[in-house]
Amino acid sequence: MTVRSLVAAAAATLVAVMAAGCGTEAPDYQSVWSTPSQTTTVPPTSAVAAPVNIAGFLEQSGVVGQPVVFDKLTDLTISMPTPQGWTPYQGTNLAPGTRMIVKGDTYPTAMLMVFRLEGDFDAREAVTHGNVDAEMSQNFRELNSSVADFAGFPSSMIEGSYDLNGTRMHSYNRIVIATGAAPDNQRYLIQFTVTGYAEDAADEAPDIEEIIDGFTVEVP
Repeated sequence: MTVRSLVAAAAATLVAVMAAGCGTEAPDYQSVWSTPSQTTTVPPTSAVAAPVNIAGFLEQSGVVGQPVVFDKLTDLTISMPTPQGWTPYQGTNLAPGTRMIVKGDTYPTAMLMVFRLEGDFDAREAVTHGNVDAEMSQNFRELNSSVADFAGFPSSMIEGSYDLNGTRMHSYNRIVIATGAAPDNQRYLIQFTVTGYAEDAADEAPDIEEIIDGFTVEVP
């Protein structure tokens, strides 16, 4: 199965779970959202190709992926802390291997998905596509972004706010392409996302910072 279809399936599952549980859909960073802009008339010959997100880049490179349970891996150690008052979401509709924690009945949430990748590709080029989905979200305003390595692995990060169904949201999203221990040197795509209501960002900051600071990826 392609990485695009795997990531899209996982995102669709998350949206369905959160919509059923709280009446406000969870943000879908795996979908290409349109950003409102001024109306302009552009001749067809001058059309600019839409940016390619990381799932599209990997698919174009012939990469296929398989979701894995991150805490069962033996060649890579990945951790995401659970602050006091947060609980694991145990819904049966979550995509295989997805780890999700939530505070209360709606937001904030934190989600971790890991895919085992098969195929030849340039990891550093791949992560340059990692922020595209967020940048194309509705009325997106960037607060911070980076394509610096994370724990020695190629990575991209973006943080910002956007509109979702009339509500202003705040989200932190990080992509890591990690390589497991020798001799297999297996590569994985790791997506780590923390999302909450923008109006509650200041109040929720201590918990959000604890989760972000406690997220780790390392070779055992």
